[in-house]
Amino acid sequence: MSIPSGNVSSTDMTPDHLTGLLADTVEAVAAALEHTGDWGEAGTRSGQHHSDLAADDAAVAVLSAAGVGVLSEESGLRAGHHPVVVVLDPLDGSTNAARGLSWWAVSLCAVDVGGPAPVAVESLVVDLRHGTRWRARRNGGAFRDGEKIRSSGCSDLTSAIVGLNGVPAGHGGWSQFRALGATALDMCAVADGTLDGYLDCTTDELGVWDYLGAALVCTEAGASVGDAFGRELTVLDHSARRVPVAGATAEVMAALKALHPA
Repeated sequence: MSIPSGNVSSTDMTPDHLTGLLADTVEAVAAALEHTGDWGEAGTRSGQHHSDLAADDAAVAVLSAAGVGVLSEESGLRAGHHPVVVVLDPLDGSTNAARGLSWWAVSLCAVDVGGPAPVAVESLVVDLRHGTRWRARRNGGAFRDGEKIRSSGCSDLTSAIVGLNGVPAGHGGWSQFRALGATALDMCAVADGTLDGYLDCTTDELGVWDYLGAALVCTEAGASVGDAFGRELTVLDHSARRVPVAGATAEVMAALKALHPA
């Protein structure tokens, strides 16, 4: 789906403006969740929680007021006046949050749609339970709580600790694995060296909001990221699904891609 860019130049939304806008959006989400009494399922669609809806309302209000487009897991695609679309997962890991498991986040990625193809330019992923923030800017590096980060540099899958989404076909030959339940945080853990790789073992279940913010963090931290089937990850289609794979190095990512069960 194409996004109208209006009459506003992309230079009117500067990188610093984007940084501030994403931070303001996170603050709005956190405030909304503080006042959410029911974190259970909303009965709207399978897996959608009251917390998802509260977080989405808060985030979309801030982003829409700034004139940017929004592509949200919960509320779909909205065009803006700027040639920027913010890909939004207002609450990644909402099942974890509802069950009291401490691994859930808000993920935002600003995408420049003013050129021939959409380009991720700024992202912010925030662990809402612990307050940890991962930020990245295209060609500007990746940071965790203000400190520049790099991936672990692990190049041998047999010594890697790998995050998984879904159930693998068998033991993949890694040293250890973790199934933590929030893709954005799992991939940011690859970026900062907490994990050495990430493999989505499902087939076309994850939307762009699940991975795009963390993918930019990974790329800027020196990690390798791709789709298990070689497809473009930066897509602005609410119905599109991908199979993200990340590795501290290209070698680990390639080894993990080869293990995808499909």
